[in-house]
Parts: sequence; structure tokens; C-alpha cells
Amino acid sequence: MSVLNNWDSWKNFLGDRLHHAENSGMSRETVSGLAYEIGGYLANQVESKNDQEKVLADLWSVASEEEQHAIANMMVKLVSNNGTEGQGTH
Repeated sequence: MSVLNNWDSWKNFLGDRLHHAENSGMSRETVSGLAYEIGGYLANQVESKNDQEKVLADLWSVASEEEQHAIANMMVKLVSNNGTEGQGTH
């Protein structure tokens, strides 16, 4: 099963990537910038695999650039306590 098929798996996957980036010295601001770039790619190039991803893609498609940055920042916050590296650290 692809990590994209299940919302909880997707959040855990993103949480692991976030914690790896932060442990490698990447700032939260840089992570948020990357989340914005990835969000645009996913919304425009990748078919949604579950209802939550569909909602995010729909929101992204009608959002201004500023709102897209806000969505990306919220996703970073959402997954900050997910993933195997984030368990028990917050």
C-alpha cells in the first residue's frame, strides 16, 4: 500500500521527514518553504488517494499564494507530532 493511500500513514510519513529535516539543522521556515513547493506539486501533479488529500488539493486550487503558504504552514504544524521520530518528543 502506498503511503498516500492512508491519511494517517501520510501524516506519519510527513512527520518523519519533518523531524529528519529539523534534526539535520533545517529551520522551520525552510521546512515551511519546502512544504509550500511540495504542496503545489502534489496539488497539480499527483492524483488524490483519499478524501483528505482531495480536500487539500481543492483548497489549494482556490487559494491565493499567501493562503497556500498558510496551508503549507498548517500542514507542517499538523504533522509535527507525527512520525516515529516525533513520538514522545512534544
